[in-house]
Amino acid sequence: MQTTLNGPVTFTGVGLHSGKPVRMTVHPASPEHGIWFRRTDVTDCDALIPARYDVVHQSPLCTKIVNEAGTTLSTVEHIMAALAGCGIHNAMVDVNGPEVPILDGSSAQFVKGLLSRGLRSQETPVRVIEILKPVDVRKGDAWARLEPADELRIDFHISFEEEAIGVQEKGLQMANGAFVRELSNCRTFCRRAEVEWMQDNGLALGGVAGENAVVFDGAVVESGAGLRHADEPVRHKMLDALGDLALAGAPILGHYTGFRAGHAVTNDLLRALFAQPDAFRMVTCDRDMQARLPGVGVHLDEIPAVA
Repeated sequence: MQTTLNGPVTFTGVGLHSGKPVRMTVHPASPEHGIWFRRTDVTDCDALIPARYDVVHQSPLCTKIVNEAGTTLSTVEHIMAALAGCGIHNAMVDVNGPEVPILDGSSAQFVKGLLSRGLRSQETPVRVIEILKPVDVRKGDAWARLEPADELRIDFHISFEEEAIGVQEKGLQMANGAFVRELSNCRTFCRRAEVEWMQDNGLALGGVAGENAVVFDGAVVESGAGLRHADEPVRHKMLDALGDLALAGAPILGHYTGFRAGHAVTNDLLRALFAQPDAFRMVTCDRDMQARLPGVGVHLDEIPAVA
């Protein structure tokens, strides 16, 4: 069955790039509604933006969506990951600015808020996207692939010159709350030189290093209390991938592999998938299939203590 919230839940923070206060409220929605965002500060044109892969305006720093009227919303990947990881299919998300609040740079506080509010089953079956044959894309030395699998699996490989990151690999089956337990508290990260460049160019004004991001400078980790996992960077990349894959509009049954992939590569992968009608099919879930979806059966006490 499809799932929504028991009632609205509000999050307040700042936008990572603007540094300005942001208020976001996630509301329950009816069956078949899907996930939509609404810019409550926009009054002179269409303020509604669907959470969908084909309205993504590709950016190297975050996932940004834009509607036909030009209304934009940035950094949607962490709340999308939280919604997908909690198994929420229908919601209206109100935001009073151009960015989703960054909070601590992970999805943990979103997950805690959503699960604390409680979820409600809806008497409408879930439809999923079943991958039928491999689809892959490449951009420079980065690539991503989707291939058939009985449940959603995410594998990721990253490689950085920074000694404190180096080469990291991880794979997870995303069923039954794995996202909440293993990935939800993993923060966004960047290199010190990138922070300085962004701030010189009027970005990343919302604070970094211990507040809402992990900053790496060679062998040095600038993150306040330290890393939450030894491999927190690759885990965050997996978090981002789940959020970006959720823009497919329905849960995916398939095996995603990312090699040094970012938001744009994953978006390219979804565009390539939907450009090949023989590469997927829409399937109505039976009980056994739904039990393998992310978020099914997740409990509040599975959220990492840091949240």
